[in-house]
Amino acid sequence: MAFTFEKTKIPGVIIIQPKVFGDNRGYFMETYKKTDYAEAGIDKEFVQDNESSSSKGVLRGLHFQKEHTQGKLVRVTKGEVFDVAVDVRPGSETYGQWVGVNLSAEKKNMFYIPEGFAHGFLVLSDTAEFVYKCTDVYDPSSEGGIPWNDATIAVDWPKLDCDYKTSEKDEKHESFADQDFSWAKKYL
Repeated sequence: MAFTFEKTKIPGVIIIQPKVFGDNRGYFMETYKKTDYAEAGIDKEFVQDNESSSSKGVLRGLHFQKEHTQGKLVRVTKGEVFDVAVDVRPGSETYGQWVGVNLSAEKKNMFYIPEGFAHGFLVLSDTAEFVYKCTDVYDPSSEGGIPWNDATIAVDWPKLDCDYKTSEKDEKHESFADQDFSWAKKYL
């Protein structure tokens, strides 16, 4: 198998480490192989790829879509981020809990966040390029979010030597406790 799949405290949220083959010319690695992923329990069809670039301190999230809900396979191709998945599936044993992992171009690790989760990340390096595969298309009419500093979720974001930079939209999300996540029950 070309990957090591590490389970986290939340079932279905997986840290992935590809095997990297390097020599004096550079390196080669597979980032996705359907058969290996299916064997590890990630038997999904990815239909959209996205890429973003951000500077140090940019905090994006915590985002989700109520319709066209997306599972995401994320990785960093430049720099380093702290990536977070929050379980928003009512009735789940881990409802309201989060998992975070440092992803970096150097480590070449990846993170799988299934449908029924909110997702966000904080850029730790001067800049970061973030690439992710999604199981459904982006639909702006069904997007939602949880404040990055929501007291109920209480994500332990890394402290930086600069202020966090968030979008105006991300500052206006309703608290976790005030939202109806019934749309996510079907992902249990």
